[in-house]
Amino acid sequence: MFEHITKHRSGFAFGYTSITDHKDTSEPTGIGVAVQRLRAGESITSVFENESAWLLMDGEVTCDIDGQTVHWSRGSLFDEHPSCVHGAKGVNLQVTAITDAEFTVYQCGNEVKFPTEIYTPDAGVDEPRGKGQVGGTCLRFVRTIFDDTNSVPEAELVLGEVITMPGKWSSYPPHHHPQPEIYHYRFTDPRGWGHGELEDDVVKIRPNDSVRIMDKKTHAQVAAPGYGMYYAWVIRHLPGDRYGIPKFVDEHAWTMEPDADFWQPKGVKL
Repeated sequence: MFEHITKHRSGFAFGYTSITDHKDTSEPTGIGVAVQRLRAGESITSVFENESAWLLMDGEVTCDIDGQTVHWSRGSLFDEHPSCVHGAKGVNLQVTAITDAEFTVYQCGNEVKFPTEIYTPDAGVDEPRGKGQVGGTCLRFVRTIFDDTNSVPEAELVLGEVITMPGKWSSYPPHHHPQPEIYHYRFTDPRGWGHGELEDDVVKIRPNDSVRIMDKKTHAQVAAPGYGMYYAWVIRHLPGDRYGIPKFVDEHAWTMEPDADFWQPKGVKL
C-alpha cells in the first residue's frame, strides 16, 4: 500500500535518512520527512533550502541557530515535551551531539522568508483530548508544536505530536481534511504495534512506520494493549485553504458528547 511506509522497521542508521522527499514530483503530499542521527561528539551544519523544522527525538545536543545557542535534551518521547526549530530558507543550523542523538526533519517547498521560531519543552502542553468520553477509551495527549495560533501566515507547515495510551484510540472520531498529512510512529516497546485507518483500509503500524494521509481520507488510530504509541503529525497548508479544524465523520460525532449513551456490560466496573 503506497500510503503505508514500512521499510524502516529495522531502525535508522547514523546519518541522514529520507522517508519522503518533498522535491520528488511523485511525492503527492509535497512534504519531506527524514531522520537525522548523530553519534556522540559529532557536529553537522545545515543551511535550510526551504521551510524546515527539526524536532529532537532523543539525546542531548547543543544547537547554534543563526548565532543563537541553545542546549536541548530529551530522554523520552512519551514523558518529555519537544524541542524544535522551525524556519525559512537560509537558516543556518549547527548541531553538536553531546550524546548519540536523533532528530526528525520536516520540509516543504516554501521559499518565502519568515522569522525563525524556537520551541522549547517549558512551553509544551499535553492537551488531554477525549478525556471522560465513551468510557475514556479515546483519551490521548496532543502536543501542537506550531500551527496558525503561534506561527506566521507565511509558514506552510503545521507540526505536532500525539501520545496514544495503550489499548486506546486517538485521532478519534475519524476525521478528514483536504490538506495532506504524514504520521511518523514510535512505540514504548520495540514489540509495540497498533492499527491505522485510511477510510476502509486498515494498516498494521509498527515502530518507525510512516503513513501518508491524502485525498480527504478519514483517519483514526488505535494502539495495542500494553504499548504506548507516539506519532509526529505534519500537515501542509494548501493555497487559500489553511489547516484549521478537521471535519469529524457525522456518523461517529456523537462519541464526543460528554453524556454520550453507550453500551457497557451490566455489573462490570470498567
